Amino acid sequence: MAGIHDFQAEALDGTPVDLARYQGKVVLIVNTASACGFTPQYQGLETLYRQFREQGLVVLGFPCNQFRHQEPGSNAEIGAFCENNFGVTFPLFAKIDVNGRHAEPLFVHLKQAAPGFLGTQAIKWNFTKFLVRKDGSVFRRYATVSKPASLAADIAQLLQE
Repeated sequence: MAGIHDFQAEALDGTPVDLARYQGKVVLIVNTASACGFTPQYQGLETLYRQFREQGLVVLGFPCNQFRHQEPGSNAEIGAFCENNFGVTFPLFAKIDVNGRHAEPLFVHLKQAAPGFLGTQAIKWNFTKFLVRKDGSVFRRYATVSKPASLAADIAQLLQE
């Protein structure tokens, strides 16, 4: 099975990013939104990033407007919002779909590798999280309600592997 390092994504500024650049890092991938009740999780994600980045963690945010249109802004507006309101310094990518016919291939892969509750593949809401091992394989999927701080022990474990 492919790993995340086999995919490419588009950065907020439109440049292609080869995810192979994250080989050897533990990666936390999150579908995000700026106008959601869970938007304050940006702060927790940034805290994790700052806490563990020197040891090899990278957080990747993928804005998505599929859930009640809670990410209506342009890529530039999303970036400014995240930086100004939450001090986000981790990489953010261009707005994508995570479900349906136009779902980003990376998210199709993540959902297949780590199905949700009762085996469902669809992402149900903003701030679903996927934790990925250094080799690019998916370790675990976390629900929207999982606070970023609750992932710290799993992140620390994977950083030691």
